[in-house]
Amino acid sequence: MAEIVKETVTTQDDNTNKVATAPAQEKATSSQSGAYLIYFLFGVLEILLAFRFVLKLLGASASSSFVNLIYGLSGVFVFPFEGIFRMIFSKGAETTSVFEPSTLVAIIVYAIIAWGIVMLIRIFSGEKQQTD
Repeated sequence: MAEIVKETVTTQDDNTNKVATAPAQEKATSSQSGAYLIYFLFGVLEILLAFRFVLKLLGASASSSFVNLIYGLSGVFVFPFEGIFRMIFSKGAETTSVFEPSTLVAIIVYAIIAWGIVMLIRIFSGEKQQTD
């Protein structure tokens, strides 16, 4: 799926006998590819939730189709966290701003879930993890 290419280049200068070496070429393993996919999917979800939070906070008009799309897509992911904290409303001249803590909680929880899934993939893959 994903391929990471690192090439090894070994050069030797005959006059000074210096040898320069770069890392070997390697491809991403299936567990690394799975981790990248998990991080990508949860990253898209995090961005969607961040859009929701900012639109609510700025009092975006619900009559906009883009705003309705964001609220519709993200609503199912925020629903389990609604009611944990109270929403704070601030009425302006034309809009009502909403501070929605449930969205912030959802962002944090889904980030932790993504990290946990990736750690489980790494544990069950049995591959030795590189530390740089």
